[in-house]
Amino acid sequence: MIHVQHLTKTYDDLSRGKFVAVDRISFSVQPGEIFGLLGPNGAGKTTVLRILSTVLSSTSGIATVAGFDVSADPAEVRKRIGFVSNNTAIYDRMTAWEMVEYFGRLHGMPKKELTDRVETLFEQLRMNEFRDTPGAKMSTGMKQKVSIARAMVHDPPVLIFDEATLGLDVLVARNLLSVIRDLRESGKCLIFSTHIMSEVERLCDRIAIMHRGKILDSGTLSELRSRHSENDFEELFFGLLSNHESAENNELAHDVGAGI
Repeated sequence: MIHVQHLTKTYDDLSRGKFVAVDRISFSVQPGEIFGLLGPNGAGKTTVLRILSTVLSSTSGIATVAGFDVSADPAEVRKRIGFVSNNTAIYDRMTAWEMVEYFGRLHGMPKKELTDRVETLFEQLRMNEFRDTPGAKMSTGMKQKVSIARAMVHDPPVLIFDEATLGLDVLVARNLLSVIRDLRESGKCLIFSTHIMSEVERLCDRIAIMHRGKILDSGTLSELRSRHSENDFEELFFGLLSNHESAENNELAHDVGAGI
């Protein structure tokens, strides 16, 4: 459903020359699977997700979503994807219902089908109690639920959650994780990016750990623990980052010493 091969994104930096934000990464995600993308700030996670959602273009490599190339067929990709982040803007004067309905109309959904879909989402996400609340009066949790509903309104086969639980209270975050599990059970293809280790452990079928634009390792949680002889996932994560930084520093010192 999602296929990424040798994906690269570089930027021209006046002070440092070329900056490599994403460095030839490859992975795939299947229907009915939650793929965790984990890494510190600046690792390149959000860049990857923005390329997949057609917001950014890649420098090289291949990325397809539901069989469509993100560069060659961006409109077809957008029909089949829903994107949820922690900072999606909400229109102050539109109610929760109006907002979700509006995005359904943008996707060209027929009126009856759209109404039924919005009713289902508001029930599923427990949004009926604030369906007529304007955006300006919504809490953070309410706004996030609206963002989720509008990403799901056209029932896309692929959903991307980019740090979607950041800033949410415990109950709202727990409800969101439950919704994501249900989406997996319904056969959706999901990418879940977060800084919270416990969410990754509880939710993800497979995990990729990114640092400085590279995927350091990927696999199921049990595979990663076995491969690195570490049961504590947080220790495993920071150990991988530390080893990668040490290897890069040694390589830089070698290049400097060799006069490269």
